[in-house]
Amino acid sequence: MRNMATVILGCAVVSGAAVQAMAGAASRPSEMSRCEIVSVKRIWDAAPHSAFTDLIRFHDKWYCTFRESEAHVGGDGKLRVIESTDGDNWASAALLTEEGVDLRDPKLSITADGRLMIVAGGSIYEGRKLVGRRPRVAFSKDGRRWSAPQPVLSEGEWLWRVTWHDGRAYGVSYAMTSKTDADWRLTLWSSKDGIQYERITALEVTGSPNETTLGFMPDGEMIALVRREGGNARGWIGRSRKPYTEWTWHETGHRLGGPDFIRLPDGRMWAASRGYDKEAKTVLAAFGPTTYEPVLTFPSGGDCSYPGLAWHDNLLWVSYYSSHEGKSSIYLARISIGPASATRPADK
Repeated sequence: MRNMATVILGCAVVSGAAVQAMAGAASRPSEMSRCEIVSVKRIWDAAPHSAFTDLIRFHDKWYCTFRESEAHVGGDGKLRVIESTDGDNWASAALLTEEGVDLRDPKLSITADGRLMIVAGGSIYEGRKLVGRRPRVAFSKDGRRWSAPQPVLSEGEWLWRVTWHDGRAYGVSYAMTSKTDADWRLTLWSSKDGIQYERITALEVTGSPNETTLGFMPDGEMIALVRREGGNARGWIGRSRKPYTEWTWHETGHRLGGPDFIRLPDGRMWAASRGYDKEAKTVLAAFGPTTYEPVLTFPSGGDCSYPGLAWHDNLLWVSYYSSHEGKSSIYLARISIGPASATRPADK
């Protein structure tokens, strides 16, 4: 693998003007000063096209996963898993493949019994024409030896990510409502083992909804961040309490792509996604159960985004992919998050 480039932006010395310049969509100055890029490093670029990341810390190591292929669409995509002890030096831990299937957009989680889990899309193409799709899951005790990708749910579904809570995996799948792929429907599922899923409810989200990340508040309330694809449709945030069959929805005011979010130990929430201002970028947003406010733009552009988020050593760690330096490659950023602003209390 080629030498990886590193960008250092100095946590303590970045001025308000410099942060403003890095931010795509402006927020209030008090919000802008709360987060700063400490470093950005390209950590993998071995394949012609590397994309759709996720990041997790497991057994005192970092694991990052993503798809490797010849291009954004088509071909038999493979799922690469890389590992690191320090976040700076990375090596391949595993490569998951399935003949005739484009494995796409892997997402990591830790199961109730302490194993790593990948959930991914399994698409079948004839050239660039999609002719089949069904989710896959795989499991590992050590991040290196993985079970073979196993189909779950039914043909046509895409279980985009699962989040474990109180011993169960929860996830939202999307499926086409017509052969034109012009609209989708969302379904909320849960599982005890990550393999057999029980339907909870349909999510009444319009505007071609698809990629959805779920998270939980301390009282068990479920939060959903949903990408909507129709026209210039903006993403939605949903809220629901157990048994998660009744939902309220809020529009973010921003288009999303590959959204993820995290709740920090102090209760604040942050999200990351593709931003669509003047051009595609990967952005970080101050997030809450009803709000999404972009405050910072990562070095990125072109074919980009699909971040993974993790909190470690008082820093927000963000994996993402981007083609702003040439071919699509994998990046890792560290973000310093300052104290909560007195003008905006933490979401409860």
